Amino acid sequence: MRSILDVDKLCTVSELHDRRARKKARTRAEIRTAAQRLFAERGFDAVTIADVAGTADVAVQTVFNHFATKEDLFFDGRTPWVEGPAEAVRSRAASVPPLRALREYLVEVVSTLAGAHATGERRSFIATIEASPALRTRELQLVHESEGRLAEALAAAWTSARTSAGASSDGTGAPVPGDPATAAALTAATWLAVGRVVLLSQRSALPEHGDAARSAELIGSLIDGLLEQLEHGLGPLQARPAQVTGWPGDVRRAG
Repeated sequence: MRSILDVDKLCTVSELHDRRARKKARTRAEIRTAAQRLFAERGFDAVTIADVAGTADVAVQTVFNHFATKEDLFFDGRTPWVEGPAEAVRSRAASVPPLRALREYLVEVVSTLAGAHATGERRSFIATIEASPALRTRELQLVHESEGRLAEALAAAWTSARTSAGASSDGTGAPVPGDPATAAALTAATWLAVGRVVLLSQRSALPEHGDAARSAELIGSLIDGLLEQLEHGLGPLQARPAQVTGWPGDVRRAG
């Protein structure tokens, strides 16, 4: 049995660990806040890590201890869409098909981003990215990372469904592709592209003031309709090969 002294020692070590973790998180947040304020004021390329360190009142090495690159500093806390789609698939209820969960997530996140366009902070964020080749490159890398994570989550969900059910549909009645890995990669690339294209193509029409909620609702409805068509078009990606004519939704079974 552990003595009272041993228990006290463990509690002390745990408290020290918790304090260090809180201090580390606080320092990281302060660095991020300082950096993102400087980026908004001066532009990304005009700000150095030394500038960030000075504003946050930490050493330059401390900044690098928390953030590997300046691009990571800029995007930190601003890209829930990197992990979000995959998490939506993994954390869905058992009664919800993977694509239904993904569709609901994408409609919500695109609508939220569209609605946020009316804020000065969001417009500044977009303008800073568009003015920096380095940030545009990093954004594309994050998009690719998001696609990869989503593809893994979808492939795992569909593979599990085929293994347990041994059929072309899962427990919810939704179709399961015969080649989960290929279907997952295609779905991840296509569905995330729909969200990006809709948001980017409609950005110029979004009001800087006024009824942002109405604009978000309209864009959400648009992407929901597009994704619904893609969801229903999953059938051809099942076991039997398909003949593709080139038109969305016009995919016919071989034989």
